Amino acid sequence: MKNTRVTAEASNHFLMQRLTALVLIPLLIWFCFSIALLPQMTYEVLISWLMSPFNFVMMLLTLIISFKHAHLGMQVIFEDYISNLKRRNSAIIAVKILSYLSMAIGILSLLKITMGGQ
Repeated sequence: MKNTRVTAEASNHFLMQRLTALVLIPLLIWFCFSIALLPQMTYEVLISWLMSPFNFVMMLLTLIISFKHAHLGMQVIFEDYISNLKRRNSAIIAVKILSYLSMAIGILSLLKITMGGQ
């Protein structure tokens, strides 16, 4: 019974990592072209660009999915290269906390920019 659960978790992790990678491809292409097509690279232009509802949502998706993908990738690295189970689990938990904390800071920053214009 335990082997089935572990296999299902590993399979889910594998699929989630591939899915986030696939979703990041168009998001990063959008981001690069969108920034490259700005008339100037000034603070005011970037703030007004971010205040567009479409750009805000796309930036939010890019931020969330990037951190989730990074977290999943780091977990695989830790599982492959840290043999001490206690250290491995501690590293996985630390990266997960750091990832979600960074997501929260990024979301709050985007909200502050779009709500306050700063």
